[in-house]
Amino acid sequence: MIGERSSATSSYNTSIAMEFFRSAGKPRAFAKGKKIFSENQRGIPFLMMPNRMYLLLDGEVGIFARDRPVGTIRPGQIFGEMASIDQGPRTGTALARSACRVISLDDRQMRIALGRYPEFALMLLSVMIGRLRESVGRLAISDAPVARTKWMQPAPLRKDLIADLARVLGSEAHLAYQTGDTIVREGQVGVLMYLVLKGKVAIRLGGKLVETVGPGGIFGEMALVDRTPRLASAVAESDCRLLAINRAAFLNLVRHSRRFAASLLAAVSARARYAASR
Repeated sequence: MIGERSSATSSYNTSIAMEFFRSAGKPRAFAKGKKIFSENQRGIPFLMMPNRMYLLLDGEVGIFARDRPVGTIRPGQIFGEMASIDQGPRTGTALARSACRVISLDDRQMRIALGRYPEFALMLLSVMIGRLRESVGRLAISDAPVARTKWMQPAPLRKDLIADLARVLGSEAHLAYQTGDTIVREGQVGVLMYLVLKGKVAIRLGGKLVETVGPGGIFGEMALVDRTPRLASAVAESDCRLLAINRAAFLNLVRHSRRFAASLLAAVSARARYAASR
């Protein structure tokens, strides 16, 4: 959820969020005590029952995990966004603490809204990346193993989108690495993100493998969004070919390709979900 702490940061803009949701969704009322969604609930997109993301217009919503309160949503704040973006299970239950009104968006409506308000994607990416960095920082302080399980892997980009990106970026954006080559190092300032065209790339956090990115997968996007040091290292697990995307091209793609923006959101959501579960 993008609740009290996140929406208080400079990354979150209530006006942008409100315009984004109102551009594609309609208000819906929930009575006091009504459950909006349940913990571990999964969307079923093929049956026209996808997970939805919500913006609270008025009232108050409580978020509970294992029947314990973990957050409070107030007007202007967003909740349920992670499960909506990556269609994974809900990490908590949302309960109307008072009579309230919300605007909800399903996957199709979100993509429509992204085409109208691409700046929302950048804002949401920034908030989610900030949350991910905080979670990883807490893991490092606690001396807990950084990676007991791997990050959830988002679906690879569609082949037609990859072809479009390769054509737009040109041949100079194509890079080749041999097995064992280090592509980016944890702690470096990031100037590029990458799309894997061929081969596999191992993502390591604190020396531990957390993700293997194959063809159609992306990595390195977080440092381009918030322009802070790399959170993880990337090493070629096999000979590979990559498409490198600089910040200017990245911003242009987010603003003009809602498919690219949605794919980025899914990748960051999957990583944030992993960190939040630790």
